[in-house]
Formats: sequence, C-alpha cells, structure tokens
Amino acid sequence: MQRPHTSATARHLKDNLGTWVFLLPTLLFFVGYQVYPIFRVVWISFTNYEFLSNDPAQWVGFGNYVEALNDPLMWDSLWRAAYFTMMFLPGTIIFPMILAILVDRVQQPKLQTLYRIVLLIPALIPSTLVFVLWKWMYNYQVGPINYLLVDVFGIFTYQNAPQWLGGTALTLPSIAVMEVWWGLGYHAIFFLAGLAAIPKEMIEAARLDGANEWKVFWHITLPRLAPIMMILVVLRFGTSMAVIDEYLIFGGFNRASPTYTWTMFMYDQAFNIGLWRQGFAAAIGMIGAVVMIFFVGILLYIFRPRG
Repeated sequence: MQRPHTSATARHLKDNLGTWVFLLPTLLFFVGYQVYPIFRVVWISFTNYEFLSNDPAQWVGFGNYVEALNDPLMWDSLWRAAYFTMMFLPGTIIFPMILAILVDRVQQPKLQTLYRIVLLIPALIPSTLVFVLWKWMYNYQVGPINYLLVDVFGIFTYQNAPQWLGGTALTLPSIAVMEVWWGLGYHAIFFLAGLAAIPKEMIEAARLDGANEWKVFWHITLPRLAPIMMILVVLRFGTSMAVIDEYLIFGGFNRASPTYTWTMFMYDQAFNIGLWRQGFAAAIGMIGAVVMIFFVGILLYIFRPRG
C-alpha cells in the first residue's frame, strides 16, 4: 500500500514539472557560464598550468598561493586597487545622492524629465569613447584641462603643468574622476527611485514641526536611502577593486605605474609574460577575490538595516 505522504510528494513534483522545464535552460546556462568557470579557476590555481607549455599541468597544492603572497608586488598591487577604491567609492555615493536630491526638488515635471534624460547621457556612451575622450582631456600638451590651467588662468606653465596620466601620482585620482563622472547620472537614478518611495506627507509634516532641510535629510531622507547606498556600495566596491580596462588603456604593463593593480598583475601573468602562467595568475585572482569578499562582508555589516 502506497504511503499518503509519498503520493502527495509525487503529485507535488508532477505539478511543478512544467516550472522546472522552463527553468532548465536558465539553470544550465548559469551552471555552464558561472559555476563551472569558478570551479575551473579554483582547480587551475592549484596547478602549474601554463597555456603555452606542452607539458601537462601538475598539482602543486598551495604553491602558487605561497609564491603570490611572498611576492611584494602582490601586496603593492592590492594596495593600489584599494587606494583607487577609497577615492572612487565616496564620490560614487555622495555626488549622485546630492544630485538626485536636487533633481527631486524640481517642481516642473517636464524640466525634471529633461534633467533625468541629461543625467543618463554619460552612461549611454560606449566605454571606448569615454576612454578616448578623457585621455584627450588629460593630454599634457593639447588637452583642454591643461589649456585652461596654463593659457587661460596662468596657474602653471607648460614646463610644470600637471601630468595627469603616464604613471604619475595623479593617474589614479584622474581615473577616479573619470569613473565618477561616467556613473554620476546612472547612480543618481538609483537614488531618485529611493526618493520617490519616501512619502511626501512625512517630509511636509516634519517641516510643519519646524525641521529644517538638514534635519529632514538626516532623520528622514538618509535613513530611507540606506538600502540604495548599501546596494551601490557593494556593487561599485567590486567593480572598483577589479578595474582592468581603464588601467590597460591609461597605464599599460609598467609595474611601477600606480595602475598596475592585482588585476593587471593577474592579466600580465596569464596572457603577457613567458609561457602564460595561468595557474599562478588564477591564484592571484583567487587571493584578490577573497580580499574583496572579506571587505564586502564588512560593508554589508556597516550598512545593515537598523530598526
């Protein structure tokens, strides 16, 4: 005699079979495109795999990790990425939030729509054009920034004008400014969505009770924008720590350059030096990933919901 709970389970599976059939392509794509590459990289990081070598890969255990952690360049490259993140992350939160609050205060619907469209224009520009545009703006001789500083305002001469790129101390701040500008409107849209969810009656009631704009922002607006801030901080922390395209274009493979971060170190080992030491490069990538996960956990704790 069939047990009742077994029959109910079978009916439940049969009823949900159609759902799983539709989910199967997505699951296969997720496993093949996300899960398998991660496990593959982890496995490669424990071998001496070299793409251009004819010798089969040998298991070396934690040898790649020990070599990477004992290399001063590993720590220098991680610090460079962290330094860039410390410059970029506050700008990616503070300026879009202020801009979103200003746009939200606009009363005319058509003008507010126009502002939103203008804000999204930088985000719609392809990355290649953005890099070319800012590389020209930062050009030492013909760039408009140095033209203003030298010819218009006379602050510098062409002999001591700032070298924005080229591996100088200004390179990472210059790239951070470009990144903040590029994502300014896109991130402001996130905050505008959060502001739209705040009841207007709550703000009006606070003002009637004598609260000024600062108190309204600190006690009403900011706490309700905290979830948006958490999402942006976590997402943009990951992208800023793992920047590579901009560094390839603005800095190249000069190990002394501030743009030679751990992602450049990994790319250099995997595709640019010798036999393409991809086992060692995978270990560098895993170390960087673990560091990022650790700090993401700290950020999630800091921005956790309260009350």
